[in-house]
Amino acid sequence: MGGKSAGRMGGWAVGLFGVSLLGAVAFLPISPSAHQPIDIHSEYVKYLSGKDTITAYLAYPERPTAAPGVIVIHEIFGLSDFVRQTTEQLAKDGFVAIAPDLLSRGGGTPAAGDSARQRIVALPPDQVTADLDATQGFLKTIKAVRGDAIGVIGFCWGGTQSFRYATNNSSLKAFVVCYGASPAPEDIARIRAKGLGVYAENDARINAGLTEMAAAVKQAGKDYQYAIYPGVGHGFLRAREKPEVADSAWHTVIAFFRAQLEKK
Repeated sequence: MGGKSAGRMGGWAVGLFGVSLLGAVAFLPISPSAHQPIDIHSEYVKYLSGKDTITAYLAYPERPTAAPGVIVIHEIFGLSDFVRQTTEQLAKDGFVAIAPDLLSRGGGTPAAGDSARQRIVALPPDQVTADLDATQGFLKTIKAVRGDAIGVIGFCWGGTQSFRYATNNSSLKAFVVCYGASPAPEDIARIRAKGLGVYAENDARINAGLTEMAAAVKQAGKDYQYAIYPGVGHGFLRAREKPEVADSAWHTVIAFFRAQLEKK
């Protein structure tokens, strides 16, 4: 199921960006990207995780050189249209992006959202880690991917998993957490990659853990900056209740990935 498309998300606006490990924020200007829209190719792929087969959605940018890779961890809704569109957008922004269906072992993401939620919350954490490791391993077999420059991004449940995966995979170069819960403070010391957090002002459930997380990050001497975006709630990148805020956050994510993954 491949195809080509071009373009990018709408115009950028000024947003809030965390400028210290404690999450202090300041207004910074966000300028349009110098990168031009890129044609892409997308397809479904399969690969092994142990003895089981994982299905994933893969999107390539059409570019003359190998690109950094980004693993996209889906929300609690599973491999949805939003996740596929996000994977394609990352390709348009110059990355080879792959979104594994972490429900593959049970037949894949079901059509009913409630069924997906019930199955995802029951996933064993070690199985999630193994399937993400297999996804990274598959990315490294693709000649169009720079195997030494792989990052991860996750949304909601996937944001929690992105943060957790960074504590379990020392070879990651960057990780992005979009309104996900933080790992236990003692686990943060294992992180090796630089991280970026995207949080929403109207999301007290997730934000309640930020103070403890920031203290643990500071104590461990890790590089994790985060932003709390104003006037939006949990899942705002999907819901886009304020498109200018969602676009600002996305621009910051792409700038972060380019800074961490495109450097030699």
